[in-house]
Amino acid sequence: MTIDKALKDKGLSDAAASQLAVGHTALIKKMRMPAKGEKRYNVVALQKLAEVLELEFYFGPPREAGTVYTTQLGHDDFDVILRLDARLAAGAGVENGEVSYEGALAFCRKWLNEHNISPSQACLMRVSGDSMCPMLRDDDVVMIDQRKTTIRNRHVYALVDIDGSSRVKRVELVDNEMIILSSDNPDYPTETRRGPDMNRIRILGEIVWSSHAW
Repeated sequence: MTIDKALKDKGLSDAAASQLAVGHTALIKKMRMPAKGEKRYNVVALQKLAEVLELEFYFGPPREAGTVYTTQLGHDDFDVILRLDARLAAGAGVENGEVSYEGALAFCRKWLNEHNISPSQACLMRVSGDSMCPMLRDDDVVMIDQRKTTIRNRHVYALVDIDGSSRVKRVELVDNEMIILSSDNPDYPTETRRGPDMNRIRILGEIVWSSHAW
């Protein structure tokens, strides 16, 4: 909820809400005034204004913005992460076309929190091929953290390559001049993307968990 909506719901003017919060009428007026450079606010004053308007004043890690499906097993809470009906190529690229959901897996909420994984911004996909062996095998399930799209060199990412295919590779950005896509399986050559092709690669997210199929 925005400040304007809260003011409307409370039937308060800018001046009235400011007076209730900090004892003078200028707080919200100063917030609305255009200013050159960076604006600075008194944190205590903002907290008091939030109390008057019944808004939450919060600083901390990003919180869930999307729908999260939950369940409980024993005394532990679990969050459900959806599995896409699509594959990531560990080898030649896979064209997935229109993608739908084919199921879900439940993960312990405590574990997700410890690894700073947001259930609504993560998904599961299957791996196709053996270029990432021995770490990832054909038909493994991987979890993609869709918030982690900034390249950290040599980490493993799900990506859409320049031909539109979905792949899983170790990614390295070299001096902002070249992207290197490498495999764990030495039978597969290292690939490079330079110039305009660098911008045609779309990072879907970092691989943060995997499950081997037996």
